[in-house]
Amino acid sequence: MSTPAAHPEHGPEDPCREGIELYARALREGGADRREAAHLPCLLEAGLLQPDARDAGRLEPVPPALALHRMLRATTDRTAHERRREQRLAEAFAPLMRTAGGTAAVAENPAIRVVSGTGPINEAITEAMTGVVHELLCVQPNVHYSDSRGAAAQVVAMDRDQALLERGARIRTLYQHTQRHMPLVLARYEQLRGDAEARSLDEVTDRLIVADRDVAFIPAGGDGTVALEVRHPALVEFLATTFYRLWWQATPMYPQTVHRPSLNGVTPRQRAIAGLLVEGHTDAVVADRLGMNIRTVRVHIAKLAATLGSESRAQLGYLIGRSGILDRGA
Repeated sequence: MSTPAAHPEHGPEDPCREGIELYARALREGGADRREAAHLPCLLEAGLLQPDARDAGRLEPVPPALALHRMLRATTDRTAHERRREQRLAEAFAPLMRTAGGTAAVAENPAIRVVSGTGPINEAITEAMTGVVHELLCVQPNVHYSDSRGAAAQVVAMDRDQALLERGARIRTLYQHTQRHMPLVLARYEQLRGDAEARSLDEVTDRLIVADRDVAFIPAGGDGTVALEVRHPALVEFLATTFYRLWWQATPMYPQTVHRPSLNGVTPRQRAIAGLLVEGHTDAVVADRLGMNIRTVRVHIAKLAATLGSESRAQLGYLIGRSGILDRGA
């Protein structure tokens, strides 16, 4: 009889295929036989399975959200430890570099750093937020909490945001109007305790985080897996000023909700769509800029056409201009 091959060592951040398959089956079936998992010690070490208190011969699965939260916290702690170590090394070498003069010049610009990967980005943001004592400014365009990355980010964000609020700092967040009534967005603010406010606009910038005007994070790629950590004072101040210019134009959504009025039967959302239509944008571009799906955009366009009495797309543009719904202050 052949002896089973030894299980290769790996960290919790790099789960093996066999372990994931057994964990998935345990989730479906409500548990796994302890003997079946004996050759996969990584499942217990990573906290994906735990002893079943009712049956010594079985293991029960830890809920994925809880397991992920524990892993991310452990990763964050390790990262913070390494950064403290880096800081001690930098302080130790600083006088040596001054002694060496120009020969020890660092080629890398420390004012802007590229952070790659969802995990490292979350860790860098968490590290920056541990020192926030005044305010955190955020722009969250078209947030999706239903996908795995959004759900993971939500788990991490709730803990670090609450810790920030408990230190007496405040949080200001801008969303798109399409998220004003999303249950998961509103539930987030109902759970947070402290000075947290949210407002919304038809269009916002791409994702932005500014922590105490000391450091900012902006995306460096379309898929959200690469970000820039910005520490240049002038750039950070520029981003914070941009945020507040949008903030004062935005509509409050939490803790005070302000309802946007319709004008002559045209809703605020239809006015936003009308503004982009007269600029010549396609339905797809309108949907992307307003954080909506293209089918919903077309439904609103049809309602707008009916309200204005338009019989064609070309006539609709003319009627929008003549109606005055896009006039400043309308």
